[in-house]
Amino acid sequence: MQRGTNLPALGGYNQAVILDLIRRSGSGLSRVELAGETGLSGQTVSNVTKRLLEDGIIHESGKSSTGPGKPRTILQLESRARVAIGVHLDPSVITYVLVDLEGAVIGHRRSLTPSPIDPVSAIATVVAAIDALTAEAGIDRERVLGVGIAAPGPIDADRGILIAPPLLVGWDRVSLRDALIEATGLPVVLEKDVTAAAVAELWLQSGPSRDNFAFLYYGTGIGIGLALEHEVLRGASRNAGDAGHIMVADDGPLCECGLHGCLGNLVQPKALVTDAIASGLFDGPEVADEAAAVIGDGSELDAARVLLGMELIAALASRGDPRAGAVLHGVASHIARALVTIVNLLDIDHVVFGGPFWSPIAAVVLAEMPELIAKHPALVQPHPVVVTDSASGDDVTAIGAACLVLDHTFSPRPAALLISATR
Repeated sequence: MQRGTNLPALGGYNQAVILDLIRRSGSGLSRVELAGETGLSGQTVSNVTKRLLEDGIIHESGKSSTGPGKPRTILQLESRARVAIGVHLDPSVITYVLVDLEGAVIGHRRSLTPSPIDPVSAIATVVAAIDALTAEAGIDRERVLGVGIAAPGPIDADRGILIAPPLLVGWDRVSLRDALIEATGLPVVLEKDVTAAAVAELWLQSGPSRDNFAFLYYGTGIGIGLALEHEVLRGASRNAGDAGHIMVADDGPLCECGLHGCLGNLVQPKALVTDAIASGLFDGPEVADEAAAVIGDGSELDAARVLLGMELIAALASRGDPRAGAVLHGVASHIARALVTIVNLLDIDHVVFGGPFWSPIAAVVLAEMPELIAKHPALVQPHPVVVTDSASGDDVTAIGAACLVLDHTFSPRPAALLISATR
């Protein structure tokens, strides 16, 4: 339990402690209960809640009597009083969400990322989508706390810069955060995509299953978000989670890094669909229409066709096609081997899966994953490893980006656990 302080200089911290408790309570808390939970004086609690009531952030929701004495007034969060925007910039898909103070999605947009896309047009696209999202929801701009944007790494979080993301050509040293601040007039926080996904799980889920976990992000590339002791693990440069070059197959194909058998090469959705086309997996007459939509005119696969291809591979596997089944078994086996390395290294007991390309293969791959991890000869941990889908679905990374903004409002941690760079 986070304890407050009665020092006037830390009034913002006290407010965050109280807000966080009210948010997590669900049914609300009285001032007496807030004082007991935080260790703050009754006067401090009264002063803070008075400000929150005046700002419309909380409301009084009735009385509660738990014994002798005067009934207590219950305080609850006014969830729609403020909102946050989350943007997930994936090389294949751009996702936008509008969330309320509880993290519930109240607005959503998604579009394919043009290929190629230059930073100037991308920023214009994002700004237009943000304007449309708030207009559709009927949200006044003054109610928007800020924008969180999740992007592929590596990033310079302190300066809000993307540093040559390998799947975004021409994006070296792009000052994405400052450009969006200037274009929107809103506070902006930039975070690595896999870290944002882990933030969403921490923010929206509770209990020991979210104390030590890995988030397996399956998008245009593959990455892993990490949380230890209920805190996001970022690393020295805040770029932790690059799992693409974990070696999982001794005889695997040559990677551009010069090594063989890198995880990213073996499970990347575009590579899987490209190989499926080349190997004739989609040649059967029973899937002719679906295959035509994937193959198109034979040009380089775009995100929409890759997604259709992944759906077709999963459909064939579910119908008992041995070649499609082998493709997904390979994906599951390679990911499991990488996860065993991470479980052993960090003593993780829970793995959450999600990302833009995860849904099509989730049922097949997730069914195999527990046994592949548990029976892997390299596993040394004595505890079981639980595997689950993300409760937030395909939008988890955008939701996590928005939750970074919410955390700036709610976090009672002096060092701000989740927020890493805001303006």
